[in-house]
Amino acid sequence: MKLDIDLVNRDPNSINDHVKVAFEDVLAEPDGGHSFSCVWKGAYCCFCTCKRFYYNLMAIIVGLPLAMAWGIMYSLVNFYQVWIITPCMRIYIINCGCCQKFYSACIQCYMQPIFEAVSYCFSNIRVTSLTG
Repeated sequence: MKLDIDLVNRDPNSINDHVKVAFEDVLAEPDGGHSFSCVWKGAYCCFCTCKRFYYNLMAIIVGLPLAMAWGIMYSLVNFYQVWIITPCMRIYIINCGCCQKFYSACIQCYMQPIFEAVSYCFSNIRVTSLTG
């Protein structure tokens, strides 16, 4: 079990770049309509504080049980890949090898002589063109 996790860079593979939302991505005042500086700073503080607080609250209430559920789900995927899918695929590949040998033997024993005989029948046909 890996316990040395990076608490600074929590998305090292950038799988959640699409949900990076900052105050500037949501609220913006155009050049002809600025509110008072204290309102803008207050809105910034409210936005950032509420976003952080409710994210952490949801992470505690929902995130921990979901982490457990996802851990169980991925353990099940890992389990059936190791103990069911891979052995079944191995059996299938082994049987395909046997079927391939059987099919090849049938073609060589039954079909190849017939095709060779038919090809000998047509081997002396010559096509010439008549020009008028």
